[in-house]
Amino acid sequence: MAIKGAVLGDILGSQYEFNRPADLDWKNVPLISGLPIGFTDDTVMMLAIKKAILEGTDLTETMVAVGRRYPHSGYGGRFYSWINGQDHSPYNSWGNGSAMRVAFVGEYYEDYEKMQQMARATACVSHDHPEGIKGAVVTATCIWMARHGKSKQEIYDYVLAQYPVDKYPYSIGFSLDEIRPRYIWDESCQGTVPAAMRCFFESTDYESFIRNVFSLPCDSDTFGAIAGGVAEEFYGGFGDLDAEGILKEYLDPYLMEIMR
Repeated sequence: MAIKGAVLGDILGSQYEFNRPADLDWKNVPLISGLPIGFTDDTVMMLAIKKAILEGTDLTETMVAVGRRYPHSGYGGRFYSWINGQDHSPYNSWGNGSAMRVAFVGEYYEDYEKMQQMARATACVSHDHPEGIKGAVVTATCIWMARHGKSKQEIYDYVLAQYPVDKYPYSIGFSLDEIRPRYIWDESCQGTVPAAMRCFFESTDYESFIRNVFSLPCDSDTFGAIAGGVAEEFYGGFGDLDAEGILKEYLDPYLMEIMR
C-alpha cells in the first residue's frame, strides 16, 4: 500500500524537518533517533483524501473536517487559514502540500487518465498554481508506475521530463552527491518533488530511501511522504523495517482506521 509507505516516510522524516544536526551520520543513525517524532499534516491530509475518495464525499469538506481535528500538526500558515477559516477557495499555491497528500490517488486508481485527473483535483482545492498541480500529478503518477511494474529508469525518465535539469536546480537529473552541497530547505513542489524522487532513484530498498532523505537538509517529512509511497510500491514492502509497529505506535486510532 503506497499510503503506508507515504505515512511511514512522513513519520520517520519528521525527526529531521527542523532538528537535523549538520553532522548527521545519515548512513548509520538509528531510524528512530530519540528526537521528537510523529505524524504531521502530511499524514492528516493524505488520509483525509483517502477518506473522501472511499466515501464519495466532497474533497474540500472532508479535508477541512479531518484537518480541524489536528490543529497543531504542522500546517503552513496559508493552509492553516484555509483549513480553519471560512474561505476555502484555492490560493494559487505551489507549495509541496499538494504532493505530500496525494499518495492514495496513485495507489487506488487503475486507469491512468482517471488517476491523473484525480491528482489534479486533490491539488486544485488549494494548490492551483501550475507547479502545485504538477507536483501532485507527478507524485501520483510515479506511484502508479511503480504499482504497474515500470522500471526505475522509466520512472526516472518520466520525472526528468517534468523537471529538466536546465530549468529546475534540484532536478532528478542531478545526483544526490551533486545536490547535497547546495541544497537549501525548500517547501515548493519544484524544490521538493524531483529531489525526493532522486532519493528513491538512488535507493536499493525502503530503508535506504529513508536514509537518502536523511542525507539532505530538507523538508524531510514531506520528502518521505512524497516518495515513500513510490518506494513501498516499487520494493513491494519495507524489508526488515517494522513498518506496522511504527505505524501502530505513532498513529492515533482515528487515523489508523482510515489507513487500514
